[in-house]
Parts: sequence; structure tokens; C-alpha cells
Amino acid sequence: MDRIATIGCGGSGKSTVARQLAQILNVPLIHLDALYYDEHWMPLPHDEFATQQEKLVTGDRWIIEGNYASTLPIRLAAADTVIFLDLPADACLWGIAQRRWRYRGGQHHADGVYDRITWSFIRYILSYRRTMRPRVHDLLHEYGPHVQLITLTSRRHASRFIDRVRLNMEPVT
Repeated sequence: MDRIATIGCGGSGKSTVARQLAQILNVPLIHLDALYYDEHWMPLPHDEFATQQEKLVTGDRWIIEGNYASTLPIRLAAADTVIFLDLPADACLWGIAQRRWRYRGGQHHADGVYDRITWSFIRYILSYRRTMRPRVHDLLHEYGPHVQLITLTSRRHASRFIDRVRLNMEPVT
């Protein structure tokens, strides 16, 4: 696992899993929200956002965390591993509530948290498995047939995965 794309619904735990993996594997971590929004929380134009990702994926090792389906093919084509957090909507809504509480409703650019909860965002979460998951699978099939796909379906599943990676990275004494 040298070039890892971490994807999934908002609130699924993408940032947490990516941050933990980056620490364990000693791999640079890129949060797409931090890349997409400037210091004033204004989004980049699509072409500039895509160009930045095209440059990032040329690196030897990275973890890129975030969705942005319109530019997902860039990451899929270059990744060797995709971690897809495919949690149910209620778990994602709970994740959003926890994040909101943790950051006290603030927005933290350093780790890519743009914590704006709208009805549109809630509807997106509620419909993710029905609408976005099939699109993600189509993109994986088209642009990432070469990747190792790791699908995590619960927070416990994600935690166990992180524990296995950590155990595999510990030096043998």
C-alpha cells in the first residue's frame, strides 16, 4: 500500500482512517477538502482542482482522502489501493454529529474539515448508498481494475483493519 485513495460517504470516517494509516505507514496525507477550499473557504475552479490532483498522484507514496467523484478517475488510475468506507447512513449521520461536536461547529482547514451541515448534505448522506455507491463502483470498474479494493462497512471493521495494518508494520523482536 503505497498510493492509497480513501473514499466514502461524508461522516463515514475517511479522515480518521486516512490519518491513522498515514501515521502507521509514514506516508504523506492529502485531504481533498483542504486542497479544494482556499484559506477563505472558497472552492477552487474544477480545472485547477483536477490539475493539482494530477500532480499529486505522480508521487511515489501518498494517501489522498476525499470523494469528489468528478476527479476520482485521476486518483483511481494512479492508486494501488482504494479504501472504500461504505457505512450505512445512520452511522455517517452519527459521524457528522460527532465531528460537529468535536470541532464545536468550526471549520479546520489543516485537516480538511469543512463542517457545513445543510439539508442538501443530509440528503446526500441519506441517499449515498442508493445513488453514489453505484457510481463509485462504476468508476472503480472503469479506472481502477488494478487496485486492491478494501471495503469497510462499519467503524468496528475500520478499527480492526487499522489494527491489522499496525500489527503488520511492527518490527519483529
